[in-house]
Amino acid sequence: MQKKLIKVDPSDNVAVALVNLTAGETIPFEGEDVLVLSDTKMKHKIAMKDFESGDKIYMYGVIVGKANQKIAKGDVITTLNVKHESAKVTGKTETIGWEVPNVDKWKDKTFMGYQREDGQVGTENVWLFFPLVFCENRNIEILKDIFEKELMKPKENDYQLLLRSLVKSETGGTGNEAASNDAELFNNIDVKFITHQGGCGGIRQDSHSLAKLLAGYVNNPNVAGATVLSLGCQNLQISIFKEALEAINPNSQKPVLIYDQQSIGTIDAMLSSVVKDSFEAIKKANEIKRTPAPLSKLRIGLECGGSDGFSGISANPTLGVLSDKLVALGGTTILSEFPELCGVEQELVNRCVDDKDGKRFLELMKWYEKTVVDAGSGFDMNPSPGNIKDGLITDAMKSAGASKKGGTSPIVGVYDYGEYINEPGFTLLCTPGNDVECTTAMVGSGANMVLFTTGLGTPTGNPIAPVVKVSSNTELATKMSDIIDIDTGGIIKGEKSIEEMADEMLEFIIKVASGEIKTKAALLNQNDFIPWKRGVSL
Repeated sequence: MQKKLIKVDPSDNVAVALVNLTAGETIPFEGEDVLVLSDTKMKHKIAMKDFESGDKIYMYGVIVGKANQKIAKGDVITTLNVKHESAKVTGKTETIGWEVPNVDKWKDKTFMGYQREDGQVGTENVWLFFPLVFCENRNIEILKDIFEKELMKPKENDYQLLLRSLVKSETGGTGNEAASNDAELFNNIDVKFITHQGGCGGIRQDSHSLAKLLAGYVNNPNVAGATVLSLGCQNLQISIFKEALEAINPNSQKPVLIYDQQSIGTIDAMLSSVVKDSFEAIKKANEIKRTPAPLSKLRIGLECGGSDGFSGISANPTLGVLSDKLVALGGTTILSEFPELCGVEQELVNRCVDDKDGKRFLELMKWYEKTVVDAGSGFDMNPSPGNIKDGLITDAMKSAGASKKGGTSPIVGVYDYGEYINEPGFTLLCTPGNDVECTTAMVGSGANMVLFTTGLGTPTGNPIAPVVKVSSNTELATKMSDIIDIDTGGIIKGEKSIEEMADEMLEFIIKVASGEIKTKAALLNQNDFIPWKRGVSL
């Protein structure tokens, strides 16, 4: 028989409804009978004690809110009777130990990845096209059109004919017919395209930040090489981009083809060169084959979006257990979304191996919150209407559940947006909570895969890294089966343990990393890319 209520932590003074509750029903819970005073939808919380106005609400063992009126035991917690409240943190108070999980069954496991000269290993093999400035978006779109469609169906276009003739010279065709769908010329590489609205205008810092992000995409192990278009006069100069590349990886041998329109002259002259040169480079990159690599070469971003009241007790804790396993194997995991770490700062600071990382984390959090407050908002405005509707009524409550993605392992590094992560272990990266901005950032910092939990459903993907979508409940997995890869709803129903679910998830991501399984986001061709301009974005 399925439980009706659950406490996440023994010290909590609210409980989560696992099913819809009806006013007047009595539920046996923790040795006493709880009378439900209000109809309560599943995923929402009910009071486990009588609250006076000003009393603190605890969940996940931390402060997640404060009562702003009397709340009777058994009544539902809402935005009307509770407001955001979180604990104040000034520094490290203790060092939290870590019980390293037993990973003997995984230590000899490998995935089939793409070995790069710098020692990184990709889960994908991508040739990437992107502009340094939005003025070149149109030319990127033209290139996208001819490179993608030429291998699918005929298209009468001068550049299309040029590429077609190059393709046919390799496959033995005449050059007059379109390549067939089963042409095997590019069977070992994907060609992806990025556009954006940055590179000029705004403030100069925006362009430098974008340069670091784009350099991170080039350096990501999933990328074999890149074609870069520049107008010439923009803020994000080619020299700035090259400096960002050099800073990330001084010894990089990856081919990066850069074209400056104002130096070359006509669009025709530039695109003709781009098509010819890129074709030859892509053909060479296609020769790279998958080979076995240890799981320590996996770098996984941990993300949540469209969260619900079950995310923090099913999907997110499963990611946490998986993160601990991967860290124990020598791999890397990345927790970001800084607005969604509000309220759990003390635990995270105490988990930092180096005190300077704890200080940096708090400095970044304070800076971020100040920019939001200066703009007339605050972290308390973070929960979306969908979050609130499904039980996440304060930012601290949302944060406490979101942070469960990070497991319990020590924090070995704290990084700012655009910084590249090279060290193994569990790390923090300063990003917004916004789904696409956050996913974009983690991949730019080196993630070769992203695990993305959701309780409401979101189709977010990425141009160069697989995004594995994990549902917190079976209802969502059934209703939106076209975007969900893994369902953790069995945890809610008591059919599976978090440990069992984490093992299943690790098996799944090994297959994704090896190219045996395409994620739903990849099948939908969901290639989202939004840089953060360091302004107000939650």
